[in-house]
Amino acid sequence: MRVGLFGGSFDPAHAGHRHVADVALRALKLDRVWWLVTPQNPLKPKSTPLTQRMTSAREVARGGRHVVTDIESRIGVRYSVDTIAALRRRYRGVHFVWIVGGDVLSEMHRWRRWRAIFRALPIAVVAREQISARGLHAPAFARFAQARLPTHRASKLAEVPPPAWVFLPGRLNPLSSTLLRRRRG
Repeated sequence: MRVGLFGGSFDPAHAGHRHVADVALRALKLDRVWWLVTPQNPLKPKSTPLTQRMTSAREVARGGRHVVTDIESRIGVRYSVDTIAALRRRYRGVHFVWIVGGDVLSEMHRWRRWRAIFRALPIAVVAREQISARGLHAPAFARFAQARLPTHRASKLAEVPPPAWVFLPGRLNPLSSTLLRRRRG
């Protein structure tokens, strides 16, 4: 089984999140995408309550091969690196791929033990906005530049030993949770 792990605050979830999950599902030939709704992103201000964000994510994900989960809260982890380690222990034999939107590129080097994330799982970066291509030179991705796969090999990413990553260009979706929170005021 090939599963994409798509972590985030989803505060609120929106069509841009669904776009990232759908692009990854198709391009990587995944069986499922697990939307990992984090209890609280350590790099962001206090989030809306988890139950509200779970509801928001379920409404946007709309089932099918998209699975919304609060597993990070249930297993008591706070950082992505710990989530990945726990899921790999629990689900041996599953080929996991970490999915991020291109908007994460410029900040991933601020994540706790980000190098360990690159060494633990293949990573798919889905274009989200115009800065995505420039972000490919951000510290985390520059450090692992030699591990980048060409886009035409994306469907094989789940079987490639890490570190390995691919950038998935395509139609851009400018929506952001920050923008939506500002609009609702």
